[in-house]
Amino acid sequence: MAAAGRAWRAAALLPPWRLRAPRQAYGGAAGAGGGIGVGGGGGRLLLGAAFALGGGAGLYLAARQRLREHSAAELPAGSLQLTLYQYKTCPFCSKVRAFLDYHGLPYEIVEVNPIMRKEIKFSSYRKVPILLANAGSPLQLNDSSVIISAIKTYLISKRNSLEEIVSFYPPMKTVTEQGKEVFEYGNKYWLMLDEKETKRVYPVKEVRVEEMKWRKWADDWLVHLISPNVYRTPREALASFDYIVREGKFGTMEGFFAKYMGAVAMFFISKRLKKRHNLQDNVREDLYEAVNEWVKAIGKHRLFMGGNQPNLADLAVYGVLRVMEGLEAFDDMMVHTKIQPWYQRMEEVIKKAEVAV
Repeated sequence: MAAAGRAWRAAALLPPWRLRAPRQAYGGAAGAGGGIGVGGGGGRLLLGAAFALGGGAGLYLAARQRLREHSAAELPAGSLQLTLYQYKTCPFCSKVRAFLDYHGLPYEIVEVNPIMRKEIKFSSYRKVPILLANAGSPLQLNDSSVIISAIKTYLISKRNSLEEIVSFYPPMKTVTEQGKEVFEYGNKYWLMLDEKETKRVYPVKEVRVEEMKWRKWADDWLVHLISPNVYRTPREALASFDYIVREGKFGTMEGFFAKYMGAVAMFFISKRLKKRHNLQDNVREDLYEAVNEWVKAIGKHRLFMGGNQPNLADLAVYGVLRVMEGLEAFDDMMVHTKIQPWYQRMEEVIKKAEVAV
């Protein structure tokens, strides 16, 4: 597959993402937007700086730089002022960025260190993404899908304040099989619209059902295919950590241990994730099947699942997949699946929206 990737690039068929330097290695969030550190003294510092993964572990781009900054001061008076607390390589955070970018909503980014998480010490909710919104009064929104549904509802409907809309998504405490208490949001894929607004956004019921189904699919299935694929082999794991060390602020010894110890740890953790999610021996096949299933659902007569423009499902799937950019898994996916035309269209439409802001 690596040879196929090289042949693809050598054939001068480089799409836009291959003309850029690799933007990121992969990392994610525990569950629907969270992260963990891995304990143990100095090892806790080095490995913790690399682990912020969906489903139990992941990568952290060690940097305090602003990844992208949209100035909230440029917003008209009375508009939303947004601050996103994130891990850049978290797929759930990437989903939120894709949504905000597409809708032309200016926001500031605060990169959270996954070890100390000092940046979110103000919050009892210890996962990312967290979105602070000021639409007259400060408000904290948690969980990527809740953030997207609540803000989308606010943009469509002016009947309720953002605070009232967020109250429609109450957290419900549940206990996992391991006995851990977690909070879930049972209605997080719903937009809280009245009948008239609903008909305007979703002309037929099937459109709404389809969007919700695939948003949930992105969270419950697609996101869990990323880590086993980007850490599939020692070489792929090392490539991810090599990028972290080059782009991060590590001392010589810190960089050495982060690169090699982190790569080894993530290689073995990815095997546990493969077993947990009942993936095939060749995890690439699960990734290929998933993205081809997505393309098939869109069909031949639509540019996006949303028709001529992306809907929330398009933005969710794109947000999850783009965290692999610059890695071998991403190149293989582009070669061996039918995702490329849709992905390029998504890049183009979001780029246009960003330029328009």
